[in-house]
Amino acid sequence: MKKILIIQNKRIGDVLISSVIANNYKAKYPDSEIHLMAYAFTHGVIENNPNIDKIISIDEKELKKFKNLLKKIREVQKEKYDIIFDPYSKLQSRLICKFSGAKQTVGHKSRKKIGNLGYYTHPVEILKEKTKICGKAIEDRIHLLEQVDTFDHINYEPKIYLTEEEKQFKVPAKYQDKPIIMLGILGSTPQKSMPYEYVAQLVDYIASHFNCYLLFNYSPSQKEEADKIYALCQNKSSIILDIYAPSIRDFAVLMNQCSVLVSNEGGTVHIAKALSKPTFTIFSPYINKDDWSSFEDGKFHKSVHLLDFLPNAISELTYEKYKEIEKNPRELYLKLTPEMIIPELEVFLENNLS
Repeated sequence: MKKILIIQNKRIGDVLISSVIANNYKAKYPDSEIHLMAYAFTHGVIENNPNIDKIISIDEKELKKFKNLLKKIREVQKEKYDIIFDPYSKLQSRLICKFSGAKQTVGHKSRKKIGNLGYYTHPVEILKEKTKICGKAIEDRIHLLEQVDTFDHINYEPKIYLTEEEKQFKVPAKYQDKPIIMLGILGSTPQKSMPYEYVAQLVDYIASHFNCYLLFNYSPSQKEEADKIYALCQNKSSIILDIYAPSIRDFAVLMNQCSVLVSNEGGTVHIAKALSKPTFTIFSPYINKDDWSSFEDGKFHKSVHLLDFLPNAISELTYEKYKEIEKNPRELYLKLTPEMIIPELEVFLENNLS
């Protein structure tokens, strides 16, 4: 029996898609013991996963302190892992791999061309482009998995495993007469958030053209910003105000009761897909769509990006201007207008709101 560690010190979507490593390894080796190390706020997407035997919590700020990193390295050494997978390949996780004592350590080579420096026994190049519908981010993780063994039947789809009790959750009866659309009105960062006035226009369009309820999703720290978007909405009658998911696990349970997700790109999109819910995703201009647009068929899963409509919008920028926009993409975001998005959104909703 082999003991496996997956280190994913990044955000919610990254942790969820890294669970495909555990799912596929456990499918071939059911007697293996698999641990996954992730930030505490991301655990909701991997709880109850039968392919993960232990979830190890880490804190981003604390792990950057040398004494805490050293303590974590010692804890990993005591576990005597056979294989460690490091999909994100951050400095802290690289050092954990280097001094772990594991027989095999697998991670991505640095983009800065500084060499492997002994971090991994199996350093792997990040794929230059996607070749499968699952998207490059998932392909990169499966590529890591395939460094240690041969897997004849790969399942590329992440999955949220709800408990039976969670599956039985129902929204209040007063909201059960019409479909509920979950709206990811804010991205995980300001750079991933569509201009508020555009979000309000999309909300008003949906409310005016579809017989449904609208449910805003945002993190507790984004309440003030969500209120600003609500204030901009002209048609508020369909917006649900008395249901809110305070944690990522609560969101997954609530999303399971909704018909579709319309959202800024981020972890909630991956959650909805892992629950087999239709998704309409709006990408920030500075995000590479091919990296994160997974399982898109144009009907069940659909996304829009500025470059879909204006292919030269970014290539025409100087390097200095692009780096400026990467920090504050509003100037480019404003070019992705509701008038562009609505025809695509209309077809998506007509196909999936039944």
